[in-house]
Parts: sequence; C-alpha cells; structure tokens
Amino acid sequence: MPVLQSGSNKRPAVSQGGPKSKKQHSENPPLRSKFEDEKVQKRSRPVTQPIPESGLSDDDDDEDDENFGDEGEAGDQEIDKDEMIVDNAPSKDPNAARESHKVQRALQEQRRAAKPHSQLLIDAKRVWSLARQKNIPSTERQKHVKDLMGVIQGKVKDIVLKHDASRIIQTVVKYGGQKERNQIAMELKGHYKALAQSKYSKFLVTKLIRLCPAHRASILLEFQSHILRLLLHREASAVLADSFELYANAYERSILLRDFYGKEVALFSQTQGSEPEKAKARKGFHGVLEGLEGERRKRVLAALKENLIMILNNPDKGAITHAIVHRALWEYVSAVSESEDESEREKLRREIFESCQDVLAEMVHTKDGSRVVREFIAYGTAKDRKSIIKVIKPHVERMCIDDEAQLVLFTALDIIDDTKLTAKSLVSDIITHASIFINTPQGRRALFYLLVPRSRRHFTPAQVAIIAEIDPIRGKTSKKSADVREGEIRTAASEGLLKFVEDNGVEAARDTGGSLVVLEIMLYADGDKHMAMQSLLQPLASTYPSEDASKPHPIDLPHTSRMYKSLFQGGHFSHSTKSVIRSPSFSPSAFASAFIVTVGKDVTISMAGGDGAFVIAEFLQRIKEEGSTEERRTVKNWFDEEVVDGIKKSETKGKNVLLEKIDLLSS
Repeated sequence: MPVLQSGSNKRPAVSQGGPKSKKQHSENPPLRSKFEDEKVQKRSRPVTQPIPESGLSDDDDDEDDENFGDEGEAGDQEIDKDEMIVDNAPSKDPNAARESHKVQRALQEQRRAAKPHSQLLIDAKRVWSLARQKNIPSTERQKHVKDLMGVIQGKVKDIVLKHDASRIIQTVVKYGGQKERNQIAMELKGHYKALAQSKYSKFLVTKLIRLCPAHRASILLEFQSHILRLLLHREASAVLADSFELYANAYERSILLRDFYGKEVALFSQTQGSEPEKAKARKGFHGVLEGLEGERRKRVLAALKENLIMILNNPDKGAITHAIVHRALWEYVSAVSESEDESEREKLRREIFESCQDVLAEMVHTKDGSRVVREFIAYGTAKDRKSIIKVIKPHVERMCIDDEAQLVLFTALDIIDDTKLTAKSLVSDIITHASIFINTPQGRRALFYLLVPRSRRHFTPAQVAIIAEIDPIRGKTSKKSADVREGEIRTAASEGLLKFVEDNGVEAARDTGGSLVVLEIMLYADGDKHMAMQSLLQPLASTYPSEDASKPHPIDLPHTSRMYKSLFQGGHFSHSTKSVIRSPSFSPSAFASAFIVTVGKDVTISMAGGDGAFVIAEFLQRIKEEGSTEERRTVKNWFDEEVVDGIKKSETKGKNVLLEKIDLLSS
C-alpha cells in the first residue's frame, strides 16, 4: 500500500494512525433490502398542524406491519354481526364453556371458508408471513415474493379491497422487482379511482404511483374529471396530494390540474400523450390561456375561480393544505395579474383574497402557497395586510423554521409600512423563540433577517432572488423607503436580541450556528451593548486551558474563536475588498477595553501561547490603533521579554503574526 503523502487532503486510515470512524458499526448488521434503505419522502407539513413526536406524517403511505396480526387472522375482521355466536347462558362447568367456544370457532371457520377466495387468501397469508419478515437475506425474500406473486397472479383486482389482501399486495409492491410491480399495476388498470377511495387500498395506489413511473400517467388519467371530488374525499385526498407534490413530473401534474380549469378546457384539451401536447401541458394554466381572448378567456378564469372557491369553502376537508390547490391558486393569481384591464384586475384579486383570507396560514408551507400569500401582502391595502398578520401571528414560531413559510414573514417585514404592527405581532414572537431558532438554519435566517436582511453572508443568491421578486410591487404599494423600514425593524428587535445575548450568549457562542447569530447581534444591533460584552468576556476569564476536558475553553473552539476575532476587528472580512468592513453599530475599541479589565494579564498570556494567538493578535492591533495611552502601556507591560521568548519557542499557530503585533505595540 502506498504511503499517504503529507500534503494529501485525504484522511489517513485507522491503520496509519488516522482518527477512528465516528459511525459505529455493529458486528452483525440486519439484512435490509434496497427498498428498506430508501427514505420515503413526506409532504411538507402545514404550520397550523403540530409536529408529531414520531416525526411521521399523518398520511403515511404504509400501514404498520408490526400490529397486523398473525397468519390466518390478519384480515378476517369483516365478520358480520350474525356470525358472532355468544353463549349468554351462564355456565359454571368449565368443560361446557370450553366445548361451546370450540363449536363457535368451528362455525366461524366454516363461514370464512364459504367466503369468496377464502383458500386463495389462506395460501397467500402463509407465503406472506415469510416474505414480510424483517431480518432475512434479500435473495430469500425475493424467493418468497415470487411465490406470493404466483399465488395472487390474475386475482389481484378481486381481493385488493380487503384489508388483509391489500397488505399482502403492498408487500409484493414494496419488496418485489419492477416486473412484479408493473404486473400488479396492469391488473388493477381501470380500478384506481375506487382503490384511492378505500381506507386500505389507498396505500397501495400511492406505492404504485411512486414505484411504477411507467404507469404513473395512466393511473393519474383515471382520476380525470373526478379530481375536485377526490380532493374533498377523506381517503383519496392524500393520494392526490402525495402524487402531485412528491412523485409527478410537470406533465403528470398538468393531468391533475386540468379539472380545475373547468369543463370547457377539459373538453377541448384531451391529450394523447404526444410530445407537443406534453410540452404545452407543462406550461400549466398559462399554456391553456395561450390564444384565448375576450369572453372565452373570462369563462376559463371564472371556471378556475369557481372551483377554487369550492375547495376554499370546505376547509374542514383538509384539501386547502395541499400543494395542488396552491398551484391552481397561484396560476389564477398570476393570470389575474396579467390582465390588461386594471379595474378588472383589482376586482378579481379582491374577490379571491376575500375568499381565502381566513385560511392563508394553511398554505404558507408550500412554494406556490407562499407565493400567493406574499402576492396578497404586496398588493394589499393597509387593512388587508393587518388582517393577514392577524391570521399568521399564532403560527410565527412554526413559520420561522419552515423554508417556504418564512419567506412570507420576510415579505411582511419588507413591505408593511406600519413597523409598530410588525414589531408587536412578528418581531417580538421571533425574538421570544431565539433560543430555539439558533439550532436550525431556517431559524437562524429568521433572526438574521431582523438585522442584516438579504445579506449574502447568510442568504444564498437563489433565496435573495426569491425574496426580491416582490420589490417592483413594493415600489408601487409602500410609501417608506427600504432603508428606513429596515432601520425601524432593527431598532425594534435590538433590545430583545441583546438581552438574549446577555442571558444566553455564552452557551449560544459555543455552538457553530449560534456563534454566527451572537456575532451578528453584537455587530449590528442598536443600543447599549456593555452588559452583552461582559457576558461574552466572562467565559474567556476562566482558567486556560480548561481544567474540564469535556468542556473546552471558548478560545479552543474554532467557531467561537473566530467570533471573538471578528468582534475585535469590528466587522467581517470582505474577500472582494481584501479588508474588514466595519459595522457602525459596534465599537471594537470598547470591547478591547472591557477585555483588559475582565480577562486580565495571566489568561491573556496563556491564550497567546495556546490556540488563541490570532485572537490576541487582533486584540493587540485594536489596542495599538484605538486604545488609550494608559491601555497601550498596560498591555505592553504584559508582553515582556520573558513572555515573548516563550512565544518564540512555542509551536503555536499564528505566533509570527502575534509577535509582529507585539513589536508594533512596542514601537
């Protein structure tokens, strides 16, 4: 084996003295199939619904194998009332009771045997009990699946609506190969609408849509002309929602959306699946409106609006939370915005807003739903915006940790001129949960937006572009300038954020993401930062290195060390200008002065000889440039010849930079 070169970026193997693997491997890992290792996607969860402790969706696409019962007993729960024989006569003789129960069981078995396909189900359950075992080799499982397929082949559509049989077929789809899946999909052709409405077989339909892409379009086409009714159906709604949001491509989504556009569009847009037709279908409602003018365009818009209102008027059915409804609503709002008649445009926008203003919180968790709500905020009057804030206020905490929903909050902060309203209804709630938000990237973005909105340091170009989509509308509907509004939001948030640093900054700074939040608060928040500075400097005054190996000194944590270095710099280093961009809201000289008093000589010298050389070098630079004469003299006396000689002899990183700063301080 070749020797690993010292300049290589590869981690050396354990046998070469490298670190041990962080992942613990058991000696006998359970045998799992490729399907079992695959993580099943879940729909985005509405912010109005609590997150379940198990982390699973309410509409899971599978039923629990563990609780399904034993072979021969799993599905025989469809017993009629007249099948149940109850011996009401009291009997004190145990033998008589035993005989009575024996007769009862025998009679039940006879009646089960008289049901259609009883022998088929018995044979299938016997093989199924082997195929669904957890820890068996893949080759053995495939053998059982093929045997199971041999039993049910040709009879799938006859037994699929039974609870137990549906589970058996799901097992074949789950663990079988593509050949078995396609065969089952072909056998069920023409029955998917009924299956989607069944309490048990709906899970099978979802699995086939996910795992049989070749049959997906044909399955979805069976739902056509029934989409709206199925969306309001208790069982079928989840099947359509999963199909649209998780598995369908652009053309397949257009199949599901077509019913929203009305009967006229459905009649004149029958597709045979040709490439030109697919290309047009991918354009969605915009493609439908191409070439339509005058009354015909109005009829199509009216049909879409009527169907949307039907869904919106039934919020208890749950369809309002689905991405397919949000897409149709966004397409309608976009088409209205393209209308040439301004009065007609305002009238249609007002009507659809009034129809859904009470359920806006149900749609902010999807991409299209978020866009709709942001559009309403952008075009709304002061009264409209106030009503939107009232609707979303109870869900601010959940919205802050959702990628799409938080964009609605950012738009509200960017557009609403009444900053007292946003400060009271939104900003205060965000700050209240700061200790939770620092633990996730989404939560941290919510905190950053109060201080440094759209900063490329914390927001990707794609995120900034999405947020900026509303800017042209903001210029027409908002009176305040963006800078004034941002300043007022920052001022409103500063006191609470500085209090957070004062109370929780020490622990937050020890976390990688938390240190970024603490740094931005210190640099850009407005107000008195003396107490926050003291809170952050107290941990540095502890003995260095730490006496507790399980809790390193803050300066030994790379991210925390960088935070202190940036505070001494007074801002962030810009790679474009090759210099530090100072924040006007923070005084690094005041922080350096507090460091002298709080940390003191001994710990400072210890850190200089350890992992804190770069931080202490920046501290010396600040004292040199902005410290008082007394401070320069005090710090200079700390680094006498004995200390400097010790630093020269050490192997610490950054010692050359540190020695250079000491020389400058002495000059």
